[in-house]
Amino acid sequence: MFIILFVLVNYDGFCQTIQSYDIVVYGGTSAGISAAIQGSRMEKKILLIEPGHRIGGLTTGGLGQTDIGNKQAIGGISREFYQNIKSHYQKQENWKWQKQESYRDGGQTTTDSREDTMWTFEPSAALKVFNDMIRAEKNISLVYAQRLNRKSGVKKTGGKIASIQMESGQIYQSKIFIDATYEGDLMAAAGVSYALGRESNTQYGESLNGVQANNVSLSLKKTISMNATHHNFIERVDPYIKKGDPKSGLLPFINQRKPGIDGDGDDKIQAYCYRMTLTNQPDNRIPFSKPSGYQEIEYELLFRNYEAALVPFENMYNYGHPLVPWINSKMPNLKTDTNNQKGFSTDFIGQNYLYPEASYEVREKIAQRHKKYQQGLMWTLAFHPRIPNQVREIVSQWGTCKDEYESKDGWPSQLYIREARRMVSSYVMTQRNCEKLDLAEDAVGLAAYGMDSHHVQRYVDVNGYVKNEGNVETRVAGPFPISYRSIVPKKSELTNLLVPICLSASHIAFGSIRMEPVFMVLGQSAAIAAALAIDNNCALQHVPYEELKRNLLKYKQILQ
Repeated sequence: MFIILFVLVNYDGFCQTIQSYDIVVYGGTSAGISAAIQGSRMEKKILLIEPGHRIGGLTTGGLGQTDIGNKQAIGGISREFYQNIKSHYQKQENWKWQKQESYRDGGQTTTDSREDTMWTFEPSAALKVFNDMIRAEKNISLVYAQRLNRKSGVKKTGGKIASIQMESGQIYQSKIFIDATYEGDLMAAAGVSYALGRESNTQYGESLNGVQANNVSLSLKKTISMNATHHNFIERVDPYIKKGDPKSGLLPFINQRKPGIDGDGDDKIQAYCYRMTLTNQPDNRIPFSKPSGYQEIEYELLFRNYEAALVPFENMYNYGHPLVPWINSKMPNLKTDTNNQKGFSTDFIGQNYLYPEASYEVREKIAQRHKKYQQGLMWTLAFHPRIPNQVREIVSQWGTCKDEYESKDGWPSQLYIREARRMVSSYVMTQRNCEKLDLAEDAVGLAAYGMDSHHVQRYVDVNGYVKNEGNVETRVAGPFPISYRSIVPKKSELTNLLVPICLSASHIAFGSIRMEPVFMVLGQSAAIAAALAIDNNCALQHVPYEELKRNLLKYKQILQ
């Protein structure tokens, strides 16, 4: 039942209404949108709150080459989104900068002609599809620029969240709440247990968690993980301001301390970056420019990595682009989804540790610092004289897009929050789940991507050279089930909150689960559970799994 209570309350001199809904979804990410749509289809009145000004999270923020692992693991509204993407690109008017027949996606997202889906897309196309899907629903109210009052905005009674208050003073009441943020802000403000950083391998019986400074590690099933081998510096890159002189101090962004003992836990988190949308189409390209306050010394390690090569620099690495430290994945209309690769790239390693717990103001400063670093990096690769000519010739042909984002510089607003808080519930997804040594019997979706972590820190090794630490890239044993218990808190903490993004998972298991299609799957499953809890007038932890499973399958989720 949908009710708006026109109750006037005073908040810093303003009168506000208290609005009441069946389900309030906080966070307009892909998971949040999926949850809102599903809740609407089950005849619940939904409020979708986007704290910023653009919905879709990373799916509309630059991550246009979808990381999947196994396409057949994706069902429900998530697959519906990718079907709608294909329909979008079947219209000739949506091909402005190239002919449809000239486009070929690649890698794991290659679209076969027989598929009813398309897995690679422009951010603007994803935004249009999401908006169209929301507008098609009759039960969704969408509000923008409403941020949770994280200090005192969550009111609880009887083991439930009764209401949430925004910084504006606006109050929302609901029977069920869903935290669909990348940061887990509602979960944390409500007092739910969570973890930050990397657990030790001993905590959950894992082998790929904690510090991973060795070149090679083994999974529990003895699968090789080439950890520090990838996305690292070549040999003999000097870390000191004055080469060979430790007394001169370390170059920027290098950890003063050693990385720690392999397998030990810490409070550090994997690096963030922006997933840039780039083009080499001259009429749509915004050339890279030097950011205000550019500091050349911040890119000294990049210069030295090229200069340390004992072979032609195009042979420095045996993977990826031979000249440029990026993954430049093709998107339609002569655009790319550009991501980190090699030792010095778009990942701003070690500069995000404070982000998950920081205030909104500090988070914005961290985001702007990442932007400045990355803009400086792209200008350096394109124009700095210490960069090899062949590299400059390639990078200078690229730039951001005029037609993708609201900003004049063509930069996305969404920082890539690879991980932040992770809930600790009665069931923690671990590496054992990823390798199918443990199987959740209450599946609400499947994950299928490899166990993946970007680098966490930069340090000086025993030989006196700079290295990155934290990378893990290991296969999983095929699609594996994600437990319903991992998206609900312990019953002793809260009975009306679901957490489909910052779910209960170890660092390394989260590295497999944290894919946008999976977040959409979990958002939909969360909304199904929410609707059933409302209909049964019970705690989320008491929703009968057999009933939940029937409804998950009814709405085309894939569970095995």
